[in-house]
Order: sequence, then C-alpha cells, then structure tokens
Amino acid sequence: MARPTNALIVDDEAHVRVFVRTLLKQAGIEETWEASDGTQALAIVARHRPELIMLDINLPMMSGLEVLAALQAEPGSPPVIMMSAQSSMKTVMECVKLGAFAYILKHSPKAEALKVLREALDRLDAPADSGDERE
Repeated sequence: MARPTNALIVDDEAHVRVFVRTLLKQAGIEETWEASDGTQALAIVARHRPELIMLDINLPMMSGLEVLAALQAEPGSPPVIMMSAQSSMKTVMECVKLGAFAYILKHSPKAEALKVLREALDRLDAPADSGDERE
C-alpha cells in the first residue's frame, strides 16, 4: 500500500481536529476532510474515498468502534488510525481486533504522537512481505 496523500479526521472536539490536521501536515499529508460524528464520517468516506482515516473512539451518533467495523466491512477500506484518551490494553486490543492499523493516545505529547503517526505511515509505504499489508 502506498503512503496516503489525504486523510479524514473524525473527532467531536474541534481543537483535536486542529491538532491532528497539524500532525498530518507535518507528516506530509496536506489534503484533509473533517467529521465531528460517525454518521458524518461514513458519508465523507463514501463521497471522497480518503486514503487514511484518523478516528476517535468516543463519538456522537456512532462510536468510533462502530464506524471502524462499518469501514472494515467494505472491500478496499483505507487504513484507520484510532485516537483516544483511553489507554487500556482492552480498548487497544478491541481496536486491533476490529482492524485498526495503529493507535494514538490523544494526550500524548505532540512529538510522540507525530512519531507514532510517521511510523504508521512508513509501514503503509513499505512493500508488503506477505498477503496482509496491515501486519
């Protein structure tokens, strides 16, 4: 899978969307769309087909986990990086089980969040050794 050139940011808090947009720009992704709830996110995915999705877990209308499950049910779904203030192993494992590509803690310092994002983007850009690029 190639490195994404655009992304959808899904979070109900405007300041978090601004923070994530800044991280994405610093990682080389200039084109972004934004959604403040799960229903809006799925509509934007259907319309614009983003190459990456940054998805909060706690959202109005549909939870981020419900959105993730809906996305994974579609063939060719983009990689999803989950975002949350929750750092419990149970939450992280549930995200991975549902198909999340990576997980970023919202309260991480900017440098750490950017490092995790860049590492995830580098993994997307790397040639696949097996049939599953998300391993």
